[in-house]
Amino acid sequence: MTTLARWARAEWGRLYTAVRGPLAERRWRAVPLAVTAVCLTAVLHLVHGQAWGYRFVQNTGGVRAVDPLWPALLRTPLSLFVPALDLPVWGALVQILLVFGIAELCLGRWRTLALAYVATLAGTLYARLGIRLGPHSPLGLPASDAWVVDTGPSAAVVGLAVFLGWRYRAYVTVAVVIVAMVVEVALKENLAGREHLAAILVVLVLCGVGELRQRRSRERAGSGSGAPPSQS
Repeated sequence: MTTLARWARAEWGRLYTAVRGPLAERRWRAVPLAVTAVCLTAVLHLVHGQAWGYRFVQNTGGVRAVDPLWPALLRTPLSLFVPALDLPVWGALVQILLVFGIAELCLGRWRTLALAYVATLAGTLYARLGIRLGPHSPLGLPASDAWVVDTGPSAAVVGLAVFLGWRYRAYVTVAVVIVAMVVEVALKENLAGREHLAAILVVLVLCGVGELRQRRSRERAGSGSGAPPSQS
């Protein structure tokens, strides 16, 4: 086995094992959420690009910081599947199929959907906070970003990718995703890049809380068994 193969096995072996069984057994039937997400994104993109459908998609799935909070929150679930019109939709569809599919196989349908929503919501709420802070704050945004539509599925994809990498100990992959998002913000200062970083930060907090809970659970189990505590 080559060095590269050993590294790939160490990095993605746990994730591959978790995905292989359900996918080999049920194939596409194992990822109904991912398939539905891809189809919904494709349909919304086609409708969004039509003169008669643009306003409909904006009113039901377009989220901007200038919008009142509660209507924006009601639109956020659908905004998960509204890709940007100025970017290639096929790239978004491939990312959704791959990341949502892996997450669905590893985490389950509802947990995947919940994490995707939390990541998207983090970006949405950050945009409002950043505009309030203003452009002179390190975390602030210019007032013009209040009229920019939120990132759509990309924040959810980034958040899920980071969570999966952390959960299955693919730490190099997590680092690559984070560095790529930081470079995006450094090279192209825009709302989408900042929202991606907000999504990553919230997901990392969730990962840290999960690790802390597991550690405390193991400590309680160890003390309850009567065994002496381990020395580190």
